[in-house]
This record gives sequence, structure tokens and C-alpha cells, in this order.
Amino acid sequence: MPKILLFTIILFCCTCLEMSCATSGAEQPPDTLSVAVKPLFKDFMGINGHVTFKPALYGQVCRLVRNYHNINWDVNAIGDSLAIPVTVNHLNWKNDVYGPWKSAGFETDICLQFLSFGVGSPDYRQRWAGHEQWAYDYGKAMATYYGPSGKEKLNTSFEIDNEPGNRFDPALFKTLFTKMAQGIRDGDSMLKIVTPAVVAGKGDNYSQGLNSFYGDKDILPLYDIINLHTYATIEKTLTNDNSWNRSFPEDNSLQYLKVIDDAIAWRNEHAPGKEVWVTEFGYDACTPAAMKQRKDWALKLNWQGASDLQQAQYLVRSFLVFAARDVQRAYLYYYNDEDEASFHAASGLTRNFNPKQSFWAVKQLYQTLGDYRFRRIVQKKEGALYVFEFEQSKDPQSLIWVAWSPTGASTQYKDSYQPHVIKATLDKLPGLPERITGMATADTPAPPVAWEKAGDSSIRVTVGESPVYITIRKK
Repeated sequence: MPKILLFTIILFCCTCLEMSCATSGAEQPPDTLSVAVKPLFKDFMGINGHVTFKPALYGQVCRLVRNYHNINWDVNAIGDSLAIPVTVNHLNWKNDVYGPWKSAGFETDICLQFLSFGVGSPDYRQRWAGHEQWAYDYGKAMATYYGPSGKEKLNTSFEIDNEPGNRFDPALFKTLFTKMAQGIRDGDSMLKIVTPAVVAGKGDNYSQGLNSFYGDKDILPLYDIINLHTYATIEKTLTNDNSWNRSFPEDNSLQYLKVIDDAIAWRNEHAPGKEVWVTEFGYDACTPAAMKQRKDWALKLNWQGASDLQQAQYLVRSFLVFAARDVQRAYLYYYNDEDEASFHAASGLTRNFNPKQSFWAVKQLYQTLGDYRFRRIVQKKEGALYVFEFEQSKDPQSLIWVAWSPTGASTQYKDSYQPHVIKATLDKLPGLPERITGMATADTPAPPVAWEKAGDSSIRVTVGESPVYITIRKK
């Protein structure tokens, strides 16, 4: 039986947008942005895809998709002429990828991956020598064809490389970024230009430091979006040499949310007006049978994936905690996997295109909050209870409170973990609930949630690590 933590938490709902009241001893929630500038959830949730992406399937969970567009598929060598939209391996980006995605209602962010033209090849410096201007020509041609003002109007944003990090020669990358961004601007000024993965500070092998050049006055006009990749990985310690396993989103020992907060602070100081996107986050979940097949480093370091239920819980909760920040979009990684027991190899919402529990949970989130936007933090008590309020875009009287226990397990000890379940009293609701539903994990109605009236404007409800949706009509 789950371990039951019995305590009562009184939640005071205030009408002021910038503050909320909480019980004595509870953390006071931080100030939140005006609801007017927050995106609708349907304009916030995205997914990472590639050429086998199935629009009809994944259109159930979001309308934003990010694609890894490999530059070395467009041309054999730097300096070659382009045959847009046909690749050198005979893929037609228009007919086989972006056209069908657009027809299904998706908005596409194209990540222009350098791959063998970047740190994927030890001789990338020599490959670019004398061809730096080609980066401008490539960016302009791509923007002219694919951009929102172009011939096909197939996408709305371009990322310039994926994860060059500190591995890419910094002077060369600055030159290529500048050239390609100028080409994109000249090809279609309506396109949003997105940085590669970055972090505040010095950067690492997978994320460039924002201080490297993104605050330079000549670079600031050349991009619109600050791009973050963040994963809830556990830090190495003297007793833990494995930094590949993950923990729950709200775990304060992680860099997971700090990466976002630090980047927002950097943006506020150095690049006001730029949007912040999280274009990669996710959790691996493979089957027990696959776990028995671990090999190489995954076996040696005792790599552990999340359970299917944890993946569902943690993805939904990640979207929620991102939404409370000044983040305009969040793209989960990944759309599909083949049930491999390895880091990033089991991150799909589907397993061999069959929905996991996370698929149904993310679908429910998208359909429930799609026309709502984050309004405020009602309660934020670490290790106990989070309650966030969302407001319907066309009807401000319609609210949804999402409540959950911000607890969980590191994948290193999940098998012995006892999930938290909280008996909470929610007091002074703006109206009594019209319905209360648990988190969906299958193609069946969402599970019932135990609750009862506790007064004219209060309820007692059971809340666990799976978010609970409370639909309220304001009086």
C-alpha cells in the first residue's frame, strides 16, 4: 500500500493576479507574469519529431513540432548548390515531411543540424575554410523557400545547429551563425531565428554559453529565441558516478529548472524582448524486458529508466512547472522509440508507434488546458503540494486548478519508493468544482478522484503524484 501522508493544507484563493495566500509555514509563491502575456497551452506544448513522424497520431498531443533537419542531407559538401526541396538521399522535404505536417495542422520549427559539417566530423574546420559565405547563401535559400512568406510557407522558425556546445570552434561558429542568420533574415524577415542549445554562463559540450557572443550588440538583432535543452539528470557525487539517471521535475537538487531560471535572468539583463523556448526535455521509459538487455555503459553504470507511469507523471508536471515561468514554448523529447534500454533511446510517447501511458497523459493535458493559459500559483509547498490556476482564454470565469504532490523517485531507487498521497483541504475556491478528474494513462476515461465538499467553498481531495484537474466556474 502507498505510504499515506495525512495533513491538511488550507489554500486561500486571492483575486489579485500578482499574489496568493497560503497557510502559515508554507512557501509564498513568487510573483507571476500577467496572464495576458502567457501563451495558451495549445501554443505552448510541442514535440520533437523526424521523418517517420505520424501527424495523425501525434496531432492528438500537440500542434507544434520540431524537426531535426540535417544539412548534410541537403548537400554532399559545403559549397554545393541546393536542390530544394529534394535531398541528396532522395527525400523530398516538401512532399514527405513538411507538407503533410502543415496539412495536419502542425507548425514546424526546423533545427538545421550541422552534423558532419560541425563537431560530428574532426575536419569540419577544413570543410568550412573558404566557404563561410555559403552559410549566408544556404540560410537565404532555405528561408526563401520554407519561410512563412516564401513559396511554400511550410515553417515559422529556424534553429542554427542543434548542440554545438563548447566543442565547436567558437570564432568559426560565431562567423557561421552571423552569416546564416543574415541569410535567413534576408530570405524571409518573418522567420523567427532560434539559437542552438545555450545556457547562462560558460556552457558545456552540449550547450553554448550565452556570454560567448549572444549578448553582443551586432548579434542581438540576428536572433529572436533563446533555446534551452534541459534534462532532470542527477549530478555526480563522490558516491555516485552516474549522471545519466533522472529524478522528478521539482527535485531541488537538480539543475533542471535552474537552467531555465538562469537563462531568463540572463535574458532580462542582456537581451530583453527575446523569447525563451525549451526545445528538449524528457524522460526515458522502456519495458522490464528491455531493461534485462542493458549492455555496455548502461549496464556498467546501472542506468535506469523511469517506469511508464513516472514518465507520464513527470512529463505532464514538467509542462506545468515550465508554464509558470516566462517560457513561451516547450518541446518534449521524443515522439517514438523502439524500446531500447539506453539514455535518450526510450523517450518516446509511443513505443514502436503504440501509445505509452505518457501519450494518454499528455493528450489529456493538451485537450484539457489547450484553450487555457497559466494564471497564477495558488500554492507551492515543496515536498507537499503544488496547485496552479489556469484561465480559459475566451471565458475568464472558467478556471482549472491543477494539483499534485511535487515528489517522486530517482530512477536509481524507484523500485523501492513508496508514492506520496496527500489528503488536502482546498478552501475558498472561487466556485465549487464542476468536475474533478485524475491523470489519464490509457485510452479510457480518466480515473476518478476521491473528494467531498467540506463547506460552501471548500473541498477535501486526494492528491498524489499524478496531477488532478479541478474544473471551476467562478461565482
